[in-house]
Amino acid sequence: MRVLAAMSGGVDSAVAAARAVEAGHDVTGVHLALSPSPQQHRLGARGCCTVEDSRDAARAADVIGIPFYVWAMADEFGRDVVDDFVAEYAAGRTPNPCLRCNEKIKFEAVLDRALALGFDAVVTGHHARLEQTETGPRLRRSVDDGKDQSYVLAVLRPDQLAHAMFPLGDSTKAQVREEAARRGLGVAEKPDSHDICFIPDGDTAGFLRKHLGETPGDIVDGATGEVLGSHSGAYAYTVGQRRGLKLGRPAADGKPRYVLDISPVENTVRVGPAEALDVDEVIGARPVWTNEPRTEPFECVAQLRAHGQTFAATVTPDGDRWTVRLHTPARGIASGQAVVLYDGDVVIGSATIEQARNAVPA
Repeated sequence: MRVLAAMSGGVDSAVAAARAVEAGHDVTGVHLALSPSPQQHRLGARGCCTVEDSRDAARAADVIGIPFYVWAMADEFGRDVVDDFVAEYAAGRTPNPCLRCNEKIKFEAVLDRALALGFDAVVTGHHARLEQTETGPRLRRSVDDGKDQSYVLAVLRPDQLAHAMFPLGDSTKAQVREEAARRGLGVAEKPDSHDICFIPDGDTAGFLRKHLGETPGDIVDGATGEVLGSHSGAYAYTVGQRRGLKLGRPAADGKPRYVLDISPVENTVRVGPAEALDVDEVIGARPVWTNEPRTEPFECVAQLRAHGQTFAATVTPDGDRWTVRLHTPARGIASGQAVVLYDGDVVIGSATIEQARNAVPA
């Protein structure tokens, strides 16, 4: 097959491209230039989109022996990922930009362009397994639980997964690095990126402040409505947050307070005790089924944040909504994140968390 290898400049995508070549595919490498001004990003940034990343990807393609191109996609990335990120925080939600990037950039804009150019599939370095079966694609967890990325891939539709390849799903990260070293790839020991790629300094609140400005408001007690403190922008807070509240007085019981929810309309941040964060029901909107849609209630396992714990659940589908009832409460679940459903290690589908209902009313 003719395949396009998305090469970020990291070790995973380089080894994925090399494995695709070794499997007999006709491989072309492409680096996605997602920043409008990559020269302004410092070398060695813990995010991505740096000049260094582009050069690392080019060197890896040269070692592997494949053609290599750079695609400028800053406009699409800015509109569909960065602007969406800012808008979601402004609306009081907590988005996951990696899911949005996979959905809108790597497996919509890139895949559409690749298919139009005559490629059969896009190969990436995601740690997940993908099986093409007679009934459709089966997306599964990686064998490396600590690096599994099936959660951020669960936004992909079956028609997109049908043209995807994830060669690393049967390997641990340590094995990938060892293989990169054997192949002579200079990125073998390159550190993983940990931050939001377009916020390489990790200062999310500062980034949002530049885009949304300061909007002072009150921090209030979730039970009584009493004003306990003030904030310069509700967007700087997320459900479950404990640090940085700077409240004027301690709770009567001496226990710490946590952010319970954010109201952008009233511009308030509501806080309360840890137990008020417990949730036993999640409403998911705009579901994506990775295989056949289900219409009847079913049992499964739900994951509510990337690399978070999983919960046994009963799911009731209802058109473009899911009601996910957790058998044991989860704590600190924010709207805007994804709920991903699994049958064992197989992804059933995903939905955006629209509402998380407290098991213990605040």
